[in-house]
Amino acid sequence: MGLILSAVGAIGSTLGDQWKEALRCEDLGNDILMKKVTTKSGVITNKSTIIVGPGQCAIIYDNGRVIDATAEEGIYTFDTSSSPSFFAGQFGPVFKEMWQRFTYKGATAKQQAVFFFNIKEIINNTFGTKTPVLFQDWAHPIPNRMTGKNLPLSLKVKCFGKYTFKLEDPATFMNEIAGMSDVYTKEQLCNQMLAEVLDAFQNIVNGLGTEEKHIPALELPSQTDEIKEMLANSNYDEAIRRRGIKITGFSIEGVSLDEESEKKITEYEHNSNAYMQQGRVLNVMEAAANNANGAANGFMGVGMMNMASNGMGSSVMNDAFSATGNGAGGEVGSNAESSTGAKFCSECGAKLTPGAKFCPECGKKLS
Repeated sequence: MGLILSAVGAIGSTLGDQWKEALRCEDLGNDILMKKVTTKSGVITNKSTIIVGPGQCAIIYDNGRVIDATAEEGIYTFDTSSSPSFFAGQFGPVFKEMWQRFTYKGATAKQQAVFFFNIKEIINNTFGTKTPVLFQDWAHPIPNRMTGKNLPLSLKVKCFGKYTFKLEDPATFMNEIAGMSDVYTKEQLCNQMLAEVLDAFQNIVNGLGTEEKHIPALELPSQTDEIKEMLANSNYDEAIRRRGIKITGFSIEGVSLDEESEKKITEYEHNSNAYMQQGRVLNVMEAAANNANGAANGFMGVGMMNMASNGMGSSVMNDAFSATGNGAGGEVGSNAESSTGAKFCSECGAKLTPGAKFCPECGKKLS
């Protein structure tokens, strides 16, 4: 028993309409992966017509075994006297092996049917991380005072995007997943497949946050190529391929932080600004402590900075005096030159570069 090719192409034309009683499957669309078509009696009679549309693969099933198959678009005649033809298409070797080895346990006796498979690329499949993925963000380092090294800010990111896949081996897909279903849709497959993909994907995302990679959290969407390469090297879809399916595309469209991580970033940036401002206060205090002429301006600057920073200037004043050696009971020097030989501007108290003609802070001309 086998298929004889009667006509190639023109499936939707007048030529195709000549076989209105033929076994056929209309466009499977983007949702149906496999559909079973048979007669009312469950028997495919000799000389029956089978029409295979574009992007389809047809497997002729008879009493628990595959007797012929084709992935080539065309109109076929089922001939019980002929040998299997196994029109090659893209699955030639697969079909021949399938004919020799394929059996489906528990098959109904004396049942014949044509199983149509959707071999087009199945697109527009969305994914999203159900729980945030832990990510070490080196773009916001935290100094470790014990070791003197920086540590990454620990964040949780949420990713979403799209992926595409194809049926690479219809026989394996039928034997491992779809079975003898009348209809098998991608909805029945995607939840399990996506869970396996996301598990590998999360490991890859974690890897991008290592000290070696140093990828900022919000730059993950630009790392699509690297993520694909890392996924491929990890054989992330091995279990999927064992079911006759291949992931053909995977792209990240967006990355966002969870609420707790957003707060961390906000606090980090706020504290960074505060530390920078504190450093400026200490510089002014040090300069003022070493220059009597600039002390008044220096203290005025501290007062203004104190108002702008909600009192932070006064909180670091003692540190400044300690750093300059002019604590309580000390005396501010009266000259523009400190005991260490450093020179300071008499106008604003800024430390001067040797040989400078103008103050780098207030612009005063130096004598």
